[in-house]
Formats: sequence, structure tokens, C-alpha cells
Amino acid sequence: MKLEGKVAIVTGASAGIGAAIARELSNAGAKLLITARREDRLQALAEEMPGETAILPADIGARETADQLLALAKDKFGRADIIVNNAGLLSTNPLENIDLDLMSKMIEVNFDAVVRLSYTFAREFKAQGSGAIINVSSIGAIMSPPTWGVYCGVKAAVESFTASLRIELGGTGVKVGTIAPGTTATEIFDVQRERGENPVEQDIDAVEPEDIARAVRFMLEQPDRANVARLQLFSSAESA
Repeated sequence: MKLEGKVAIVTGASAGIGAAIARELSNAGAKLLITARREDRLQALAEEMPGETAILPADIGARETADQLLALAKDKFGRADIIVNNAGLLSTNPLENIDLDLMSKMIEVNFDAVVRLSYTFAREFKAQGSGAIINVSSIGAIMSPPTWGVYCGVKAAVESFTASLRIELGGTGVKVGTIAPGTTATEIFDVQRERGENPVEQDIDAVEPEDIARAVRFMLEQPDRANVARLQLFSSAESA
């Protein structure tokens, strides 16, 4: 896929991996629709982008958000070509301290929203005979550390769902894949600390969001005959 002129939607784009992916795709010539809850951050990112960029401040877990994103992409740019489902929450705690409502919210954002957006855009892409869906997973999908059960379980579900969708869309012109980052230097662990949680951090040279963004671009720029179904990107110092 040549990214010049393509319309890409990136969720969770206000910081970290999502913001880096948006910048990378904009630098490659794509038009961007970025979404997250923090309007001020979205606006600041849009202003620094080299290409056309629209924003939608929204809760990705809300049922109407998928339809709103597709409608806005078509209204602003006339079409949609790429959806990168990156938005996510991370909460880990011993079972005695588990916030069950937060666990439900994590399932809603990390899986239910991925399913809803994937299906919404898959229908559009299949009808137009082209498109790409990339769902951001995690190396947690293949791990089972204590206190991480919900997060890892949800990421494993994302992997299974995405693999099934890829097979269903085979031969339609729509590519589907997951990218699974290892330990990445983002603010997600700071958010955990603010909640009073104790994030599990390795004292290593972590992967940077820009590394993930370049990998996403690599996935998208493959020729029509090639679909990167799953890409893992560990830190070279990762021990888990």
C-alpha cells in the first residue's frame, strides 16, 4: 500500500504509541483522523502534523464512537482506508485490591471497542475492495504473570479475534494484522502509579513509541500480495 493520500484513523492518539503512529503515517503522506479523550492533546498533535488531520475527542468504549469515526472520515476526506486500534488501558493489582469496575472498563476499551471498530471498518473496507486493519496487542497475549490476568487475557482475545477476521477477509483486498509491542517507554506506568498500583517495570532499554510506529508503517506498506498477520517487537534487552 502506498500511504500517500490514504485516510488513516488512529485511536488512543493523544500520547505514546498512538501519537507516534499518527505522526509516522502523516509523514508518509496519509491524511489522519485521530481520536482520544483529551481534546487539548489531540488538537496540539493535529497542529504539528505535516498533513491534513481531523480530530474526534471521544470515549473509545462508547458504542457510538465507531460509527462517528467512520462518518467523520467520510465527511472530512471522502473515505477511510486504514484503522489502527491502539487505545488501551492497563490496570494490575493483587486480587484483594482489584477494582472490578476498572477491570470491566479495561475489557470494554481493550477488547469490545476493538471488535466494534474492526467490524465497522471491515464492512466499509470490504465494500470498497481495499483497506487495512491493525490491532495493537501486546506480548502480554502470550504471558501469564500474576495480577495481569485480565489484561493478558484480553490481549490474547484480541489476537484470536484478529486472526479470525484476517481469514474471513482473505481475498477481499482487506488486510488485517496485529502488532504486539514489548516493554515500551510510555506514560502508561505513570498512570498506574497515580492509581496507587505498583507497575511491573524492567530496568531495561525499553522500546520507544517511534519504534512501534515504524513497524506499523512497515506492515501497511507491504505489496498487495503480502499481509503481515502478526508482528512482535520486543526490546532487545527483554528478559520476559
